[in-house]
Amino acid sequence: MEPFNIRVRYGSGEVTLTILPENKENFKIVYYGGILGGIKKENKEWDQIPLEDVAGADLPLYEPKYGEERIKIELTGHVIDRIGEEIDLHLEGEH
Repeated sequence: MEPFNIRVRYGSGEVTLTILPENKENFKIVYYGGILGGIKKENKEWDQIPLEDVAGADLPLYEPKYGEERIKIELTGHVIDRIGEEIDLHLEGEH
């Protein structure tokens, strides 16, 4: 699977995230060139992967830089669900 971008509403704004598929169930989430986290699909539910299990040598971890105009996003349960929904929509469109 190739990397792809999704857009997710966050607060009053919207963020673009790059999704790096590791396999059909595990996905790294990249924001501004750093790994924000990872999610996996188990039994039709999306769950967060512990960050220590996500980080790879290919990209650094995302670190928010204060003073910049980017949205400071956190992977809460609601955000993980929204990201998962967008991943599902993307994957359905590939078939």
